[in-house]
Amino acid sequence: MRAEYLSPAELDSALAATAVAYLPLGTLEFHSSHLPIGLDALTAHGLCVASARHNGGIVLPPLYQGTGGGHAEYPWTIMMHSAAGIRSHLEQTLQRLEALGVRLAVLFTGHFADEQLTMIDTIAADWAVAGSDRGTHTMRVFATAVNRCGTAPIAPDHAGVFETTLLHALWPQLVHVDRLPALSEHAAIDPGDNDQGPQRHDPEHPLWGIFGPDPRDLDLSASAALLDALVAWLGGEVTARTADFDYR
Repeated sequence: MRAEYLSPAELDSALAATAVAYLPLGTLEFHSSHLPIGLDALTAHGLCVASARHNGGIVLPPLYQGTGGGHAEYPWTIMMHSAAGIRSHLEQTLQRLEALGVRLAVLFTGHFADEQLTMIDTIAADWAVAGSDRGTHTMRVFATAVNRCGTAPIAPDHAGVFETTLLHALWPQLVHVDRLPALSEHAAIDPGDNDQGPQRHDPEHPLWGIFGPDPRDLDLSASAALLDALVAWLGGEVTARTADFDYR
């Protein structure tokens, strides 16, 4: 189901069975010292592949460009200053996918800063309006994000328990919780127990760049349950939007 590995004939065959294309989105962003900078795109891509494996469709390579959030100046964060370039890329991709026979395109982002969410929602809304006005679109566009699953057993965060657990479910070899300062020697000092506070922007804080629950003593055996919940949710969202497709 990974588009970059498929020949034209294989892609046509996959779409003849299920005319869905997933576009996973992320960015390159600091996720503290225990996680890779590509986490957002890695998790988005992994979830799209898992959904396509169960429900059909193809998955495009992840787009490692994103916008928004509070980490633009962190080490090895490469963030776009605006959505303009990303949007142009996505809109041209959508036009080609429609021409190639895709009937549902899924914009799925693992980077869920407000600016990124607004971008994908606006693209989907504008696409729907254009299709309604002119009656020309044969493809639908559905935009959503990893933080929009209402049934996830762990609340979304940035580099905390949620993102660490999810990446472990997909790429366990990329999670290195032992690289964080030892919990026994470096307690997290968070005024009012606020794990989203500005103190987490301080490089001297043991959880620098982590906005969410402390991942240093988490139970990674819960990763499979989180992955299953997210895949079931995403698959359900896609299936609901393709139920009326006629492949006869």
